[in-house]
Amino acid sequence: MSNNISISSKLPVGSTNIFTIMSKLATEHKAINLGQGFPDFECDEKLKKLVSKYVTEGKNQYCPMAGLPKLNQTLSTKMERLYGMPINPDTQICITAGATQALYTAIMAFVHSGDEVIIFEPAYDCYTPQVQLTGGTVKPYQMTYPDYEIDWNKVKDMVNDKTRMIVINTPHNPSGTILTKTDMQSLENIVKDTNIIVLSDEVYEHLIYDGEEHQSVMRFPTLFNQSMAVFSFGKTLHATGWKMGYVVGPEYLINEFKTVHQWNVFCTNSFVQFAIADYLEIPENYDYLPSFFEKKRDTINSLLAETPLIPKVAKGTYFQAYSYEEVSSMSDLEFAKYLTAEIGVAAIPMSPFYTNAPGDRVIRLCFAKEVKTIEEAAERLMKLRG
Repeated sequence: MSNNISISSKLPVGSTNIFTIMSKLATEHKAINLGQGFPDFECDEKLKKLVSKYVTEGKNQYCPMAGLPKLNQTLSTKMERLYGMPINPDTQICITAGATQALYTAIMAFVHSGDEVIIFEPAYDCYTPQVQLTGGTVKPYQMTYPDYEIDWNKVKDMVNDKTRMIVINTPHNPSGTILTKTDMQSLENIVKDTNIIVLSDEVYEHLIYDGEEHQSVMRFPTLFNQSMAVFSFGKTLHATGWKMGYVVGPEYLINEFKTVHQWNVFCTNSFVQFAIADYLEIPENYDYLPSFFEKKRDTINSLLAETPLIPKVAKGTYFQAYSYEEVSSMSDLEFAKYLTAEIGVAAIPMSPFYTNAPGDRVIRLCFAKEVKTIEEAAERLMKLRG
């Protein structure tokens, strides 16, 4: 039977994302998957017991739209402790079904057809299609290996009366870089006295290394007044499959965010919110994360020091970028497929994170893994020594 309905896709360039492609290839070749960003270790047993406790106690019905009041209060306390910004738990926080839903909802709420959105590439791959769904236009700023730095004067030149939003991501996936205080002040100066909203993707807020401090928009009151910050419980709690996150912003922006959120998911699962509310009351349950992941970063870089892979040492996230220019002239996609099929380690190429890839020969490896996984992957990658 032939199809009788004509479909005009809202995302005509949409295709299977690179994470699905590489994970499928990893399964086919029984490769160690250092591509897709998820831990191969469990979350805290104390947290799992709290989830079980609240399921058993019957906390299984709808929560308030913006989140469980106790959880929002816990988050308010946490953010003031970390960033010095008083956050009203009743009016400035909304719990979401993961960070991607928070990003999607924010873009849907504020970007209209004809608006322009500036993003920094390589960029997490959900930003562009989400903007396209609104009828908006993505204006990419290209960052390149090895520094992945931003010239804010060039960004200022990109701004015009159509610019509605600037999306930042710090710590940055996929490069592992971070924005500094100077970067944030430059951004603040650009958007001040404009109608531009800053959408700040801060899902790796706790995964920051070498004594650096995470520069959240909440550290900059003037900037925060026209910003929304997005966070992920999955990244913080080693539970990416729970798809739980939240967004923080000034009340007037959160109110508009919730007008879309209520018709999207309305609220997220209740028993996990109860559990997280209890768990995050104890700062030790997240204060350990920088040193925990820094050790894993140092382990993978130390083990791969004898290979020709050249690291751009990650300042944040649980991703490590490597140049393979001394190994091969293959494109990064070809090289990632070669690593998976022939070496037995799945990586993610950098080019899918660009609108127009610059041709840097760089791959990304995830080190949110057990030490034995990292060691086994490193042993296989030693074959690159020739």
